[in-house]
Order: sequence, then C-alpha cells, then structure tokens
Amino acid sequence: MNAVAAPAPARPWQALAAPLVIVMILAMMILPLPKFLLDLLFTFNIALAMVVLLSSLHTTRPLEFAAFPTVLLLTTLLRLSLNVASTRVVLMHGHSGPDAAGKVIEAFGHFLVGGNFAVGLVVFTILTVINFVVITKGAGRIAEVAARFALDAMPGKQMAIDADLNAGLIGEAEARRRRSEVGQEAEFYGAMDGASKFVRGDAIAGILILVVNILGGLAIGVIEHKLSFSQAVSNYVLLAIGDGLVAQIPALVISTAAGLVVSRVGSEQAVGGQIISQLFGSPQALAITAGVLALLGFIPGMPHVAFLTLAAVAGGLARWISLDRRAREAGPVAVPAPAPAPESQEATWDDVAPLDALGLEVGFRLVPLVDRAQDAELLKRVKAIRKRFAQDVGFLPPPVHIRDNLELRPGAYRITLRGVPVAEGELLPGQCLAINPGRASGALHGTPTRDPAFGLPATWIDPAAREGAQMQGYTVVDCASVAATHFNHVLQSNAARLLGRQETQGLLDHLAKSSPRLVEDLVPKLVPLSTVQRVLQNLLDDGIPVRDLRTILETLTEHAPRTQDAGELTAAVRAALGPAIVQHVFGPVPEIGVLVLEPDLERVLLQSATAAESALEPGLAEGIARQAAEAASRREALGETAALVVPDRLRPVLARLLRRAAPQLKVLGHAEIPDSKTLRVHAVIGARP
Repeated sequence: MNAVAAPAPARPWQALAAPLVIVMILAMMILPLPKFLLDLLFTFNIALAMVVLLSSLHTTRPLEFAAFPTVLLLTTLLRLSLNVASTRVVLMHGHSGPDAAGKVIEAFGHFLVGGNFAVGLVVFTILTVINFVVITKGAGRIAEVAARFALDAMPGKQMAIDADLNAGLIGEAEARRRRSEVGQEAEFYGAMDGASKFVRGDAIAGILILVVNILGGLAIGVIEHKLSFSQAVSNYVLLAIGDGLVAQIPALVISTAAGLVVSRVGSEQAVGGQIISQLFGSPQALAITAGVLALLGFIPGMPHVAFLTLAAVAGGLARWISLDRRAREAGPVAVPAPAPAPESQEATWDDVAPLDALGLEVGFRLVPLVDRAQDAELLKRVKAIRKRFAQDVGFLPPPVHIRDNLELRPGAYRITLRGVPVAEGELLPGQCLAINPGRASGALHGTPTRDPAFGLPATWIDPAAREGAQMQGYTVVDCASVAATHFNHVLQSNAARLLGRQETQGLLDHLAKSSPRLVEDLVPKLVPLSTVQRVLQNLLDDGIPVRDLRTILETLTEHAPRTQDAGELTAAVRAALGPAIVQHVFGPVPEIGVLVLEPDLERVLLQSATAAESALEPGLAEGIARQAAEAASRREALGETAALVVPDRLRPVLARLLRRAAPQLKVLGHAEIPDSKTLRVHAVIGARP
C-alpha cells in the first residue's frame, strides 16, 4: 500500500507564498491592469489549469493530492479576479477596437469562434452547461457519497488497525500513520463536497459577467462613445465572449481534474496506466470491436476507409495483446530437477524425528503464502508475531516449523503444539475476509463463514468489493492477515504450554547476564528449575506477562525457604506483581470498577476452600459460574473490563472455576490491589435479586 508522504518542513518563503498570492489576487479586483499583464495572467491561468489536470492524472490515491480543495478555491478566485480586471478594461477601452483587452481575449473572440458573436454565445453556453451540469454536479455527488461512506467505515478501519497492531503485524508508528490517514480521507472527501460549490458559483458568475459585459458595453459604446449599434456589437460582444471563453476553458479543465481525483478507485497505478490496462487489456473485446467496425465498413454509403482502418488497428492490437499474454503465462522453461539419490535402507537415529514444539501445516493452495522463494507475506508476519510475543509476554516462543500437508484440504491450515492440533482454519486464496465487528450494515455477496480467531460472522468477498465492504462497517483483511491473526491468538492462548524447560532456562540465562547473583542464589540452591517453570506457567495461565523476571525471582528467593509449593509461591509472586497486574488489566486509572462476592457466600467459600476445585458443591459452583458470566457479559457490553476481587485463599479456586465459564473475567486477590487504587463495586455475585 502506498504511504502518504510526510510533509517536508516549510521554508520561510513558502510560509509567505500563500498570503502574498491571495493579496495579489484580491488586488487585481481593485487595481487597473495593463493589457500586457492581462495577457500574461490569462496565459498563466491556462497553464495552471493544465498543471492541476496533469497532477491529478499522475496520482494513485486521492490523498496524494490532499491540497486539491484549496487549489480549487484559489484557481476559482484567480479566474474571478481576472474577469473583474478584464471587465474593467473592456468597458473602458472597448470602443477602441477588438484588441482593447489584450491579445489573448482577442484571439479567443476571433480565432476560436471565427469572429461570429452568435457562434461564440453558443460555444460559451455549451461549455458552461458541460462544466456546471455534467462534470461539477457528478464530481460533487461522488465526493458527497464518498465522504458519507468514509465516515461510516471509519470505526471498522480503526478496528482493523488495532487488530494489526495487537497481532504484531505493524508498529505503533505505522498504526498512528494509518489512523491519521483514515481521518484525512474523511476530511478530504468532505472538503471536496464543499469545494464543488466553488465551481458551481464560478459558472453562474461567468454567465452574469458575460451578460453585464454585453449590456454594459453596448450602452457605453452607443451612448457614451456614439458608436453605431452594429459597431458596438462587433467590439463589445466579441470582447465579452472572448473574456468569457478565456476564463471558462480553464474552469472546465479544473473541474475535469476534480472529477478525476474523486472518482479514483483504489489502485497502485496512475489513472493513465489504469485506464489502458483495464480498457484495452481484453483481446476478446478488441477483436469483437474490430469485427463490428469491419462489418459497418462494408455497408454501402459508409465511409469505408475510416471504418476499415480502425477495424484493422483494433484487430492488430487484439492479436498483439493475446500473444503477449500467452508469452507471459508460459513463463520460463522449467529445468528438470536432478534425480534424487537412492535412500539408505538401514534405519538410523536420524529416522527418529523429534516433534515440533510449534508447527503450521498448510494445504497445497496456501503454499505461496509461506514460500520463502516468493517473498511470502505470511512467513514475514509469523516472524513479526514471534517478535511481538517475546516483547509483550516476556519469553521467546519456540521456532515455527512450517510445512505443506497433502492430507489437508487445498485451502486449509492447521496449527499444532508438540504434534497435537490446537487450531484449524480455511482460507480462499485470492479473496478477502470481511468480518462483521457487530456494527456493520447490509449483507455482502460472497461465501459466508466465521472468523477463525474469534468466531465472528464473516464473508469471503472479491478484492474489488473491499472498499464497499469497509464503507458498510466491515473489517476487511487478506488471507495472510486472517491466518496471522489466528496464529497470534493461538500463541497468546497457549503461552503457558509454550514455556518449556528450555525456554525457562533461557530466561534465567538471559537475566544472569545482568543479575548473576540473583539467579545463582535461587536455582538450584533454594528451588529446582521445575518449580520456577511451574510458577511462570501459572502466571501465564492467568494472562500475566513474565517480563518482570527480576521481581519474580526476588519474590521466590524471599519465600522459597518457607515453602516449596508452586501454588503458594505463585500467590506470593502475584502479590508482588500486584501494581503491574492491575495496570495490565485496567490501565492507568485511579479508580477501578470490580465485582465482589456476597459476604455470606464469601464466608461459606472460605470455610470450604481447599486446593481442589471439586471441593465446591456442584450446584453452588454452577450458580457462581452463571452469575459471574452474566455480570462479566454486562461489563463487556459497556466496553469495561470485568474483574472479580476475592480473598487471596479463594482466588486460585475461583480462577479455575471461571476460566471456562467466563474467560473474559479476571480474578484478582485482595493482596494484589495497590493501596493507591480506589475500588468501585459494580455487581455482587451471589446476591439475591
């Protein structure tokens, strides 16, 4: 995707350029201008219109010409100022002849319309109608609809950016750039919708100025300068028409540029390349056109030369495009691979392949997504996800072994953990997945499915329908993003299972570089490596990162002489990490909203609390799980974090009980809440209605 270039710092003369230009344009309405300067300014106006048109043709995205609404205002103001200046000259000196207002107006009044004022009026009227009714009205309507759709699609685009950021596909700087671009897109189309009114007013002003010039010139010429009516018409009417045409033609060019900018559909090509590749890219269409032209050319009375010449050109172009396409599809000649060496028949230890800690298997249609030789997008994203996981969670996950599996469906993929499948999904290569985040409007034409990562309703659509789906509020991602998001979700959900003995030792070795004495005093003098691993896995099971390994080991060093139980040590570590846990769950807020247990229920649970979840009476456990899930769903619907605060002895039991019933609910102990935080109770679990 093309990035919008950051603006370069403005130089001092650039900062003064815009005010000076505006002052000079306004001065032209007041100060009289000589004929030579009028010729120069009219020529500059035409050149400026051509520059704007060519600039709009070479843009690949509308935001590359974000200054266009302002340019439209300035060019409109320039034309009106020139009209005022030329009107003053026409009315004051029009009696002296057709060159009274300069050579440019004289050329437009005589050469373009042959000196016939009737023809000039008709041409001016047609140009005004084309500009006002056709181009400007259409461009304004496109900008209005695009602005409305851009605003409607903004929440979905923001969610897509947040999803890519959370999955590690983009960095914080790229996310900020994309959010800014989404806002600029809505502002641009809104500004273009309003800027189209400038052109409409310019067209109306051009008609009024023409009428004023004609009536005022005839009156001045006949009454003041005693010219005959025919002489006054010859002088003033032709000057008025030339003045109108010399302003209306640049206005038509600028309006065309506005239509080109707002009617662009997303592509990596400029307008010229896009039109040529799509309009003349079908040899079948050109061949049929050549046949129709040839048939018309043989009809008696038709201009045979013109039709048959164009038929031959279209047929030759169709033949050339067809041959070129076949050559590109054939590609380079394949070189046969060397015959494989004969396999050894004797079994060796090399035949015993260890299980991959983390694997990704793909069907044969998904091989291009992971082929290193083809600069595979999914391969790069998996690397970025592993790096982001290490930064966020606190340890480096095992390498991912990616291979193809012919037993899978062609578009299917499977994520394995130590050889056991933990997640599966299916992609449609060449299509995009439109995910309904809950606020999308309207149905899409495509294959209905569900997002493999979070189970949201989704639809596979053609890439051409991407922008339309985004405008309806859908989050649209490509196949590589779907698989990468699913892979990231699996990594986050199975962080505890990914932390093996080798990863734990790697963490200790990494910390020993900066704190060697801390590691030496703990492992294996006070606790074995397996206990440290179990404590870290308990934290990861509760969704707590282990980045602050120093605090974790210091706490273990303090409590290990008293107990070797991994559960008790985990509770002590959680209390030490309390401020970080609360920060991770709620963010930097002074007051946190929580759920609590009803006092009588809390007393009953404390009396029966044991290390096993089965100690709770089944009916009581089911009721607690149901009420907690309902309360958590209500908090989540309000966009708030759901957290249950319980006594420290109950936290492990209730955490295990609610992990499946309400996975979004965080269970915290009293010792984990910092004194600086104020609790606000939102719901009481176990209270009678």
